[in-house]
Amino acid sequence: MTPGSDRRFPDGPLPSGRHPLPSVPSPKPLLAPGLGWAVIPFVTLGWGTPLSFLYASVRRRSAGLALGAAAYTFGIGLSMLLWSVGDIFMFLLGSFLMTTVWIAGTANAFAVRSSVFTPTATHDRANEYAVRAVQYRRELRAEARRLCADDPALAHELRIGRPDLQGTYDDGGLVDVNHAPATVLGTLPGLTSELVDRIVAHRAEHGGFTSVEELSVDVDLPPSLGPKLKEYVVFLD
Repeated sequence: MTPGSDRRFPDGPLPSGRHPLPSVPSPKPLLAPGLGWAVIPFVTLGWGTPLSFLYASVRRRSAGLALGAAAYTFGIGLSMLLWSVGDIFMFLLGSFLMTTVWIAGTANAFAVRSSVFTPTATHDRANEYAVRAVQYRRELRAEARRLCADDPALAHELRIGRPDLQGTYDDGGLVDVNHAPATVLGTLPGLTSELVDRIVAHRAEHGGFTSVEELSVDVDLPPSLGPKLKEYVVFLD
């Protein structure tokens, strides 16, 4: 096995990370998610409880929350019916039932708030940052390739494609197939230890390569491997 082959990465070489995309801290919300929704039953003295739970049932597509909305609607309706009787006992009973809707609805809303308003914003922001970071590395590689084509001597001096050497230029994770050691070649996607050995042996005997196509032919790479390598390799004289 080629030294360091256990450190290969299936989706590409290890980025150099010398100039990573700066992280942007997520702003902290002024209120906990769903807090305004949870206080609706309390501030409306229970009257807004059915609507708030109906909204939650639609948001979460939950039959249980929809059943809760129906139960609170029934409680309010029954309270109004008892009040309409005109009897003091029925009025007190209706008031007690409405107070129960008020208190139970408020407690229930706070109990289910975290499940209704799952904090997804942080995950969405993390995914957005991950996409931006990959795009940023891709742009760095494209710029480094242009520099290699325009000024190979400068590219050598900047150590483009040589993550094994200390340097300050961030090439986005490029690998110079003609000069990088086997341990670095082993980080390229799809390169097994056997293929790495072929590349090292061929360039030692015949010199470097000029393109992915030449590399594929000379060392008999699998046909599907060429397009994967193009994103991460460069060929310096």
